[in-house]
Amino acid sequence: MRWRNVLFAHWPVPVERVAQSLPDGLHVDTYDGSAWLGVVPFEMADIRPRGSPIGVSFNELNLRTYVINDGEPGVYFYNLDADDRLGVSIARRLFRLPYYRARMTVHREGSQTRFQSVRDHTNAPPASFRATYEPTGLPEPPRSDSLAQFLTERYRFYVADDRDRLYYADIEHPPWDLQPATVEFERNDLFEANGFTDPDSDRVVHFSPGVDVTAGRLHRR
Repeated sequence: MRWRNVLFAHWPVPVERVAQSLPDGLHVDTYDGSAWLGVVPFEMADIRPRGSPIGVSFNELNLRTYVINDGEPGVYFYNLDADDRLGVSIARRLFRLPYYRARMTVHREGSQTRFQSVRDHTNAPPASFRATYEPTGLPEPPRSDSLAQFLTERYRFYVADDRDRLYYADIEHPPWDLQPATVEFERNDLFEANGFTDPDSDRVVHFSPGVDVTAGRLHRR
């Protein structure tokens, strides 16, 4: 698959605020003493099994944080909203990820992107999102040990099932090329939909044109 036109918007939040939301076995990964919550809209393009000539594409929006399990850093997703019903069903079944169906529109004009999403998944908390964002500099890989590297260079995700059993899957991709960016949020219900209040800290924003990604199988931890 390819992840394209990716916005990373992150907020530092108190560690205990995130720790109480995590399943057993996961611990908050911190930078400068803070946990981080990230809102990430992007396009999942050309998703296909290895060797298949045909793929599918859809838009996605997620809220995520950063965790450690037995010394292995990774991403923990609170939600992944997507505008592809089949893709949502497959991801929920094969990867146990918290995918939700949503109606999405994405409009691009020059370097500016306007991303809109309204969740329409049955028996799920409502969540609407509208944002306009734009890169403001040249792309370059994040510096070693920088905050940008901490927030983006993650090669494992963790999930827990309804019996609190922990699973993980590994992904492969080249380092991100990141650009500074601006963003205007007209509406963002993702924090409230996942039991958080809106952070009152300053956000950190990056944009990436995208990377090619390979995802592995889900494993029991």
